[in-house]
Amino acid sequence: MRFVADLHIHSKYSRACSRDCDLEHLTWWARRKGITLVGTGDFTHPAWYDHLRENLVDAEPGLFRLRDDLDRAIDRRLPPSLASAPVRFALSVEISTIYKRGDRTRKVHHLVYLPDLDSAAEFNRRLGKIGNLGSDGRPILGLDSRDLLEITLECGGYLVPAHLWTPWFAVLGSKSGFDAVEDCYADLADHVFAVETGLSSDPGMNWRVSGLDKYRLVSNSDAHSPPMLGREATVFDTELDYFAVRRALETGVGHAGTLEFFPEEGKYHVDGHRKCDVRMEPAETRAHRGVCPECGKPLTVGVLSRVEELADRPEGFRPDGAAGFTSLVPLPEIVSELLGTGPKSKKVLAEVDKLTAAFGPELRILQDTPLADLSGHSELLGEAITRLRRGEVVRDAGYDGEYGVIKLFQPGELAKRVAAPALFEDRVAEPEAAKPKARRAPAPEAAPAAEPAAPTAPAPGAGLLAGLDPDQRAAAGVEGGPLLIIAGPGTGKTRTLTHRLAHLVVERGVPPEQCLAITFTRRAAEEMTERMAALAPAHAPAMTITTFHALGVLVLREQPDRVGLSRSFGIADPDQQLAVALSVAADEKAAKELLAAAHPAYKDALRAQDLVDFDDLITLPLALLEGDADLAAAYRDRWRWVSVDEYQDVDEQQNRLLRLLAPADGNLTAIGDPDQAIYRFRGADVGFFLRFREDFPAARTAHLTRNYRSSAPVVTGALQVVAPTTLVPGRELRPFGEHGDALIGVHHAASEQAEAVFVSRTVEQLLGGATFHAFDSGRVDSDGARDLGFSDFAVLYRTDRQSRAVVDALTASGMPFQKRSHDRLADRPGVERIVRELRFAAGETVLDRVRAVAGEDHTAYELLKPLAGDCGADFERFHSELALGVEVDTWDPRADRISLLTLHASKGLEFPVVFVVGCEDGLLPLRWPGADPAPDEVAEERRLLFVGMTRAQRHLFLSHSSGRPRSPFLNQLDGVFEQVGDARQARKKKETQFSLF
Repeated sequence: MRFVADLHIHSKYSRACSRDCDLEHLTWWARRKGITLVGTGDFTHPAWYDHLRENLVDAEPGLFRLRDDLDRAIDRRLPPSLASAPVRFALSVEISTIYKRGDRTRKVHHLVYLPDLDSAAEFNRRLGKIGNLGSDGRPILGLDSRDLLEITLECGGYLVPAHLWTPWFAVLGSKSGFDAVEDCYADLADHVFAVETGLSSDPGMNWRVSGLDKYRLVSNSDAHSPPMLGREATVFDTELDYFAVRRALETGVGHAGTLEFFPEEGKYHVDGHRKCDVRMEPAETRAHRGVCPECGKPLTVGVLSRVEELADRPEGFRPDGAAGFTSLVPLPEIVSELLGTGPKSKKVLAEVDKLTAAFGPELRILQDTPLADLSGHSELLGEAITRLRRGEVVRDAGYDGEYGVIKLFQPGELAKRVAAPALFEDRVAEPEAAKPKARRAPAPEAAPAAEPAAPTAPAPGAGLLAGLDPDQRAAAGVEGGPLLIIAGPGTGKTRTLTHRLAHLVVERGVPPEQCLAITFTRRAAEEMTERMAALAPAHAPAMTITTFHALGVLVLREQPDRVGLSRSFGIADPDQQLAVALSVAADEKAAKELLAAAHPAYKDALRAQDLVDFDDLITLPLALLEGDADLAAAYRDRWRWVSVDEYQDVDEQQNRLLRLLAPADGNLTAIGDPDQAIYRFRGADVGFFLRFREDFPAARTAHLTRNYRSSAPVVTGALQVVAPTTLVPGRELRPFGEHGDALIGVHHAASEQAEAVFVSRTVEQLLGGATFHAFDSGRVDSDGARDLGFSDFAVLYRTDRQSRAVVDALTASGMPFQKRSHDRLADRPGVERIVRELRFAAGETVLDRVRAVAGEDHTAYELLKPLAGDCGADFERFHSELALGVEVDTWDPRADRISLLTLHASKGLEFPVVFVVGCEDGLLPLRWPGADPAPDEVAEERRLLFVGMTRAQRHLFLSHSSGRPRSPFLNQLDGVFEQVGDARQARKKKETQFSLF
């Protein structure tokens, strides 16, 4: 029996793999492709193993098939030309081993095959003692390749080295360190009888190395999603059972060859450095001595160079008796080229549906369907398949992780075809000549779409809203009236709000002076101001963009006489407030009681000194507007378009103020996320967000659901954590953009100090080593993640006390860091003295006087410098903003330091790498001794962790120590995390896997 086998695939439990990688989808696609035997992949993963046991039944010896009820359901979704074809499964898994041998780090991937589920269970039991099998469907083990082979043989299976030439993770790869398969498996090497060639090489390249003659060359797809099945495969002509396949690989009898990528399409075919747009053929690499001419760093040496390095035969040599191979281009890629649109587009998929319904499986169409039949359906398709079968293709080789591109037509050739066949009559404009991307495209800030966003929005395609994604455009394009925008983390909240405002003033004719935008921090207000200046430079200066407290200052400056103040009133800092209270109290204790109660005597004393305190900036304007309907009407007429950022954080008084400024049918836009409501301790009440439709009955609601900030595991994990108490019914948040596929790392440390050391060492790992000692000690044995600096890391904690251990560990490492907090700038050491003496200093500008007064207090000067520079000679503004400012507002993003800050202070920020330490019951949720938090308090603590997790872009680590029970919030994580650096492993250097991050 002749059949096609694809024995290297992955399940949905492997990193960067489609959720559709389940048995049902794999069976459907196997029939669609024309594949008879499929590897299960990932049988070491506990959940996937259970899924296999529940849904597979015995078929031929050593093989399985899908349960009858599931199989029948699949056939009902296939055309007759594809239905009922036999599909069998063989137990398979890819294992990554990373270990030291001969003072060198070896990184090798292997394919393991076993004949039955009981054997697989024993294999899993043994490997479970070595590594964490539940972290990834493709487990990473600190195990020698030779020892993995021994375990495989003892369990009755066989092993095939995976993608033999891949630079980073293969037996013969340029980075792995072995020059022969025998060297890798040592005394057990004779038990290896087949090798997988990988996508970047074909048998013809492997035939040049005589040392590989003893092995059968196999090919598989390494599919991470079902549609990728069969892009490479192996052909057998034997009985359909596990043992017959094994014998064919051992003896060569029944091994009928392979179906291949054109090797240039593989992403490591030639050499290069993607970051520098450098791609080289082997001779060029040798001329440059393996060094990138742009940056001077080592090139990634690809498969072609590595083959030439080990080759002892000329190109074109073929050993006697070697099985042949056929090079193919996947049918969707061919149709994609003909239609001029992406291979995953609906249009391409629909055309492939038609072709397979008419002619049968894709592999049959590519190899066996008569050309006349194909040409009768589409002349272009017939011509493309003719060229494919002749090997007449245009090749543009992949390098350094970028797939190459294979085309059937020369650039511009399709455009010259005058009469396109009916099948492809709606072909779009032909793309430029094929060329693999030199580097990964940056994650788009928003994904454009062609559909109108909402009935009330103008048609997209031009104007300020054209660059927004469909969700953003729908929200930004809503016409007047109340609008509630529910914006999840990383969904472009500020972008949407600023584009809405710019659209109103530039394209809708709204006078800019009628626009009021309110935020909660000065930093957020400045960011919004900068964005508006870029979007609407002629209109932005007339708009009012401010914070709630700064708005209060504005109203009081305009109406000072109504509250017994002068126009130049001052804002009392905490020391001044206490001094004023002491002037009307018997002692300090009584004074603090007056302050806490906002006692009238204290307030009168403040007014007598022409002062207000921080609370007055809201209460006084509110009292003014509530007591004077005409004044409130005047401000409503002045600001007819009101927008409020972070609406979930408003308190009762701020909400009353907003309702005075915006009537029930007014143009109020509120944007925020109730699942990020974390400031209840300040008086914020998320209930106002939840009751928005009640307060503003005419309100419309829009949702922003596309997360551009974080990786898929981070988004999924954060949603899992907040799900039990989410305030957004049907919460949806979808990851977009290129942020990697790193699972959330969950770390259990033996102590708080060990937890801090884990943070320090992991930072070094991801940086690729911060010191020579990091390499000498063996803590770092890789190049680390690309493009990371110290400022890309943040360590978050629930209480400031937790920072002490982290500070000690980072100090010991010598890595720079800075604590960040929500402390008021006026409270920072040295600031009070400078401000007090400012009026007596010489200088025309605020910055001149601050510099003169600061003297040797460089820390306080650096804190005040940004604000002082912004204020120019406006001393009144400096004093007002100083009273409103907080430390987080003074942060200079250019500072290249690791950030240490509380979870509350992290709101609104983002970092490529985030650690949340102290994920323990008692800290998250916070529990005071002798008291249990109320359910709504626990819910807010859960939201606080949600906020912290969604600060992460690429890597997220959640750690806890043995001093307290693990936070119950982590129990919600499922399928998106891996246990890293377990406390029990920390004592055994061999088992430590920090290098995996």
